[in-house]
Amino acid sequence: MSRSGRDPGERLRTGRGRTASSNRWLSRQINDPYVKKAKAEGFRSRAAYKLIELDEKFGLLKHVTRAVDLGIAPGGWSQVVRQRCPKAAVVGIDLLPTDPIEGVTIYQMDFMADEAPAALQEALDGAPDLILSDMAANTVGHKQTDHLRTMGLVETAVDFAIATLAPGGTFVAKVLAGGTDTQLLALLKRHFATVKHAKPPASRKDSSEWYVIAQGFKERG
Repeated sequence: MSRSGRDPGERLRTGRGRTASSNRWLSRQINDPYVKKAKAEGFRSRAAYKLIELDEKFGLLKHVTRAVDLGIAPGGWSQVVRQRCPKAAVVGIDLLPTDPIEGVTIYQMDFMADEAPAALQEALDGAPDLILSDMAANTVGHKQTDHLRTMGLVETAVDFAIATLAPGGTFVAKVLAGGTDTQLLALLKRHFATVKHAKPPASRKDSSEWYVIAQGFKERG
């Protein structure tokens, strides 16, 4: 061990041509305990532990029979659902390619496309009782624009949840600092018994992400 207490093999080798921000990202990845744990336990990303921690706090995965994973790539959240609910039907969608996951139907397509909601519903052959959204828009570097683009995805996910969830179902979505805006929060509260915000320990402290957890979907009337 080095004097810093870090294994010398874990030290970052700074390559020529690499930017300072790239070096910081690599250093953080190499020394992130969640990254190491994900590799050891077979999860595709550290994000899996965000869902695990949210499940432990809110009981999201109890009695789940059909689940939708919006923004599935690289697949960590669906892996958790399959691990904890092995009999559940799961469908995921993402613009990015996602390697196959046993028991999960995966669409590489834009969730905002007109045909996407019908494809997701058809894959489940019934109303989902859990809709997860870890979607975020690609950033352009302008804070307000990035926020609006990501919240636009959240709004679309909320509309999809209200249109498709089974009674008593749960909706979980990533939102940015400040949480869900007033109108969207009011909409969720009209359709769900409880609506809360949480930041799981696996979410990096310097990240602006939070999660909105809406449980107890009320019957459409």
